[in-house]
Amino acid sequence: MFRRVWAAALPLLAAVLLPLTPRGAAAGDSVGILVLKEHGVGSPTLVQPYLDRFVAIAAQLNDWPAAKGQYHATRAAAEAYIAADKPHYGILSLAAFLAFKPRYDMAVIGQVDVSLAGGRQYHLISKQARDLAGCKGQTLASDHIDDPRFIDRVVAGGQFTLKDFKLLQTQRPLQTIKKVTTGEAVCGLIDEAQLAELSHIEGIDGVHPVWKSALLPPMVVVAFASAPSDERKTFQEHLDEICDGDAKGACAEVGITALQPADGGAYAAVLAAYGK
Repeated sequence: MFRRVWAAALPLLAAVLLPLTPRGAAAGDSVGILVLKEHGVGSPTLVQPYLDRFVAIAAQLNDWPAAKGQYHATRAAAEAYIAADKPHYGILSLAAFLAFKPRYDMAVIGQVDVSLAGGRQYHLISKQARDLAGCKGQTLASDHIDDPRFIDRVVAGGQFTLKDFKLLQTQRPLQTIKKVTTGEAVCGLIDEAQLAELSHIEGIDGVHPVWKSALLPPMVVVAFASAPSDERKTFQEHLDEICDGDAKGACAEVGITALQPADGGAYAAVLAAYGK
């Protein structure tokens, strides 16, 4: 259920963000928004019509001559969009932000917390092991191990690397848990959103967390170099007002728990760890 909520939340999030972007774009300009959420459920094809509709409404409200939003679930697709359309802003998963930061001239302008979106804290779960040591050398299932640099340098916090395990790549968020419940994997690496689903899955008796990461920064709002400085500044100044007034209900409906201005300092620690 939370994955379906998240799929709906992203377009609506972009919709409530857009109305506070400053007016006055020059004729022919297009304000582009990239939304990149990895490891979710729900195809971009299904989500995109929602995003298109809300971006169109936002453009009308803000007198923009043109506006376009794109939702993507993979970095390859997101990078193709960046190259082709040069969006002004992005809402990115933390791991994707860390990977993209050295490649693109983008600045942190805000943070977004969406309830049950995942990616803020990671857990090792097991039915057999009692602690992290009991997982090492054993089969580890996860849909997060497609980014070893992020897991090894940021998530693990120096306590392990993926080379400490026999890896079993899963393709869907809940598949990891099922691999642990059936015994195909001794341990599983999941995030907090997946952990919240444990109680709703049959056959989980005995499955329990054996390790957890530090709490990581939330999804990040960035401005690309294509965003004019005045537009970027005003947009950032209004971030903490977006869920007030008429937009408050919409934010609550899609599960937004925090939306506020931020700068690179909020991500300095994870950037340093990722860059080592």
